[in-house]
Amino acid sequence: MKKIIALLSAAALGAPAIAGPYVNVEANSGFSGTDYSGTVIDNHVGYESGNWYIQAGPSIVSPDGGDSTVELSGKAGGGVPLTEKLGAYGEVSFMTGDDNNSYGTKLGLKYSF
Repeated sequence: MKKIIALLSAAALGAPAIAGPYVNVEANSGFSGTDYSGTVIDNHVGYESGNWYIQAGPSIVSPDGGDSTVELSGKAGGGVPLTEKLGAYGEVSFMTGDDNNSYGTKLGLKYSF
């Protein structure tokens, strides 16, 4: 699953960019082996310009066997070409919580053959 997400992120950063607003609805489910832990559905409004973007909105958090809650989440990121065949990308993200907010980072390199 992580490989699929990384590939989609890299592909999105390498696609021709159009500046402007957008809506992004994304479902992320968690598993440990075959044990399902839950799903988070992000409902974001964003803006992109070139290879950069920022988005935020409500997320529906649905743990396995628990009650769903709504939190605020968002992310910002982008990519830059380093050479003709090598690019770098990154993202920072957040989600509010009852007791603690959570934060995430993503950094990567993409080499095209």
